[in-house]
Amino acid sequence: MLLDGFNRQHNYLRISLTDKCNMRCFYCMPEEDYDFMPSEQLMQATEVESLAKIFVSLGVEKIRLTGGEPLVRKDAAQIIEALGRMPVTLSLTTNGVRLHEFLSPLKTAGVRSLNISLDTLNADKFNLVTRRNHFGRVWRNIHAAVAEGLHVKVNVVLMKGMNDAEINDFIEWTKNTPVHVRFIEFMPFDGNRWNSDKVVSLAEILQTIESRYSVIKLEDAPNDTTKKYTVPGHAGTFAVISTMTQPFCGTCNRIRLTADGRLKNCLFAREETDLLTALRTGENVEDLIRQNILRKHASHGGQFSSTVEEVHGEQIHNRSMIAIGG
Repeated sequence: MLLDGFNRQHNYLRISLTDKCNMRCFYCMPEEDYDFMPSEQLMQATEVESLAKIFVSLGVEKIRLTGGEPLVRKDAAQIIEALGRMPVTLSLTTNGVRLHEFLSPLKTAGVRSLNISLDTLNADKFNLVTRRNHFGRVWRNIHAAVAEGLHVKVNVVLMKGMNDAEINDFIEWTKNTPVHVRFIEFMPFDGNRWNSDKVVSLAEILQTIESRYSVIKLEDAPNDTTKKYTVPGHAGTFAVISTMTQPFCGTCNRIRLTADGRLKNCLFAREETDLLTALRTGENVEDLIRQNILRKHASHGGQFSSTVEEVHGEQIHNRSMIAIGG
């Protein structure tokens, strides 16, 4: 087992396949020109498979593929197929733009759950947030995935003055559509101009929803990042990822492998361990993984407290979200 210094077992690996994306969401990418990683710096398909096998041998039971946008990689289907043969629960986070091209290989690989990003139900606002005109395609692909019997989680990054007025529109969508909407508190990363005034808290989200709907709390799994709820009679459900105001670090079981093969033991960790170079030079990758996990901080990569008002975004040292993997 992969245990850290707080006796937390890590059995969930998120693998970023690329830092490239076919959208330009401002909360994920720096507003200035962004230099994408050269292809030779990225893990190749066989290297993704090799590193994944090492993690599985160390007790990893769930793998999620992320990006950037993982489906823009030319060999994405090859990687999905290879990981689908491993004894893990395989899932994917995507912006949904190219999802229609991959529904068949995803199902063949055993993928039964998808996280799809959709921050607004308004097409014009979608263009403003993503700087791309893909709302119609993403909307159709979400419903196509639902029709295929996949469990679809819709990720909504909330920001005051941007999309917080749409909270109940998303809840209304769940009335007849079996999607699981996940409201995410806005988090600080390099270049996204975060400040605490933009955060829509768990308490504020629930207050907004309960002003119109009756809400029932659902049972959360031991390592869930979400707090799950339902509205009686609705086909879908909703949840809140309260990283900033009510964190869940005490039960964290997640580790991240960036597209250039660096291990991060926390989303906010400054320290990274270069596993790709170690793999290419024949070093003991397993030892490096264990050492990295043992150095994991109790919460938030040791960078800030759980009191959101005390967090200063400009003092957070980390990559941009697109370079870490969603």
